[in-house]
Amino acid sequence: MATLSACPSPPWPDPNPSTSPNSNPNPNFLPDSSQTLDFESLMPPQNQSPPPHLSPAASPPGSSPATPPSVLRLAFNQDQACFSAATDNGFRIYNCNPFSEQFRREFDGGGIGHVEMLFRCNIIALVGGGPHPQYPPNKVMIWDDHEGCCIGDLSPRAVVRGVRLRRDRIIVAVEKKILVYNFQDLSLLHQIETFPNPKGLCAVSQLSDSLVLACPGLQRGQIRVEHFAQKKTKFISAHDSRIASIALTLEGQLIATASTKGTLIRIFDTVQGTLLQEVRRGANAAEIYSLAFSSTAQWLAVSSDKGTVHVFSLKVNSSIGEQEKPQSSSNSDAAITPSNSSRSFTKFKGVLPKYFNSEWSVAQFRLQEGSHYTVAFGNEKNTVIILGMDGSFYRCQFDPLHGGEMTQLEHHNFLNPQPETAL
Repeated sequence: MATLSACPSPPWPDPNPSTSPNSNPNPNFLPDSSQTLDFESLMPPQNQSPPPHLSPAASPPGSSPATPPSVLRLAFNQDQACFSAATDNGFRIYNCNPFSEQFRREFDGGGIGHVEMLFRCNIIALVGGGPHPQYPPNKVMIWDDHEGCCIGDLSPRAVVRGVRLRRDRIIVAVEKKILVYNFQDLSLLHQIETFPNPKGLCAVSQLSDSLVLACPGLQRGQIRVEHFAQKKTKFISAHDSRIASIALTLEGQLIATASTKGTLIRIFDTVQGTLLQEVRRGANAAEIYSLAFSSTAQWLAVSSDKGTVHVFSLKVNSSIGEQEKPQSSSNSDAAITPSNSSRSFTKFKGVLPKYFNSEWSVAQFRLQEGSHYTVAFGNEKNTVIILGMDGSFYRCQFDPLHGGEMTQLEHHNFLNPQPETAL
């Protein structure tokens, strides 16, 4: 098995910050020692003779080539405080607030199609991509950025469509299967059959005492939820059309789904499979690019090819963040109340079409139509982070009471950083 040769470590949190003379090389990127993993604790002994692979070069944050690379995929980490950009010549890691590039790895003509972070730790999953993949697209390379090399790989024998990480599991999505591996020894634990899944849709909970995995089921429009601790499988008939996007809350209690039609987003309880709420993005069909819950599951953000990011108010409860819940929150099995935008139509129910009774978004932010944007909630209250495949980074704030158009707080081009443009 080929692995990368070791190379000097870039500015990334050291696994042993208490013993390192430069324990925090970048003060804006604070390491979380509880997330930092060590090669010896994760992997069995490996052959120490490195094979003849091209070693990547570590570039200083902020440096840019004459021609910016093409972005192949963008992804937030699990707490949405950082994001990664997979490019046709390597990958880059950024901090969201304050915005800053942390480091990049550039390969000699080799592209990376997937970069999956594990919170802020040194372990990253890489998959080759682009016109000239750095690695075979049917391999998941486990990269240790403290060591500056790959420490193992997974070979699912099919093109990798998606990767998700937990501290104890690696989840790999291929066209018609979800593969679940043990992080400690890379052994295959579970294989789950799915409906054809070219987008690699898969979501996984992040709490250590609960492993919940959601993916497409065996039929069109169906969601399969695996509760591994309870050894329970739940199938949810979410839509008539194919599933286009899914998102789980951190503890896996709620799931949001959208279909290829892209007009309605539905929120289900993952244990019972009960539909808890339905919100409307719009009347015309759209391609949903991403769904994201806020940390307290009070808000849901949606991006699509229509160029508008929507934020919806959720009327359902999640078990996380109870201390942050507003006092008006109801319990999880209470009836769903109409949103402000549809309350004026309540007396006409049964007379007007369902469209007029729909729950609409509380806040919106308008971007270029047709462009691909990925969305998440920021660490500051009522803020949203928007990433564009063109290199755009937006940090916006919404008014939870009055809604309407969001306020742009910050904008950058992360492929070619310019002087500060915060508003």
